[in-house]
Amino acid sequence: MAQAVEVAKSRASRELGGKYLTFELGGEVYGLEILKVREIMGVMDITAVPRTPAFVKGVINLRGKVIPVIDLRLKFGMKEAERTAETCIIVAHVGEVEMGIIVDKVSEVLNIASEEIEDTPSFGTNVNTDFILGMGKVAGKVTILLDSDKVLSGQDLDTLTSAAKQEKDAA
Repeated sequence: MAQAVEVAKSRASRELGGKYLTFELGGEVYGLEILKVREIMGVMDITAVPRTPAFVKGVINLRGKVIPVIDLRLKFGMKEAERTAETCIIVAHVGEVEMGIIVDKVSEVLNIASEEIEDTPSFGTNVNTDFILGMGKVAGKVTILLDSDKVLSGQDLDTLTSAAKQEKDAA
């Protein structure tokens, strides 16, 4: 059974080749599938929503649509960073929700071939790496490729959806 899971994971990594929007968080490089990205924008005023987790910064009004915004640093357990001119919000599709993701800096769009993507290494049973699609090896560096649909758990998405709905109803 374990061998079947490993074969499935290996097969999946061979099908992950494509274009990824790369960005930085705390000096590390991450990538999101470009097809999940709607737009990149500078940080704008974010309306805080009470009783949400610390990584949920609030909501923004994007051309009449209320979009929840998360700070990916906080979601990943990193320290919050001061905003700079390079800090961006990536608006992406996460599950059925369109959301803003605050990152330190957007780098570039990379075309990563399937053979340049390795399976996510095992860190033991206590470390959940389901949100990582694989490890892209480009120009001697490792890019952590994220599964935007799994970066946030179902419970996180429910919280974000209800926060956005509350703010929209209040407007």
